[in-house]
Amino acid sequence: MFFYDVQSTTMLVVLVALLAVKGFAFVNALTYSAEAYDAAGKLTKPAWCAITGLGFAAQLILISSSPLGIIHLVFTIAALVYLADVRPALKEVTSYRR
Repeated sequence: MFFYDVQSTTMLVVLVALLAVKGFAFVNALTYSAEAYDAAGKLTKPAWCAITGLGFAAQLILISSSPLGIIHLVFTIAALVYLADVRPALKEVTSYRR
């Protein structure tokens, strides 16, 4: 019985962490201007907002399913790509140097 308690608690922690990552990626994608995406040479702002927004919405709608499902994995990878590749490029383009 103890094993299942640990497993369910671990899955809950993973689910909440992935929800936070996707939510942060979505909100962050909304904050940059469309010109910044063009200047950084990345996909357009509507594309990244749609990808991260759909991932966040899918996580909320499918909250009772496993975070290891294919939909969750695909959108988690997309959010991580945004955070690891696109966000630093956008920060570099929009940073104000003194």
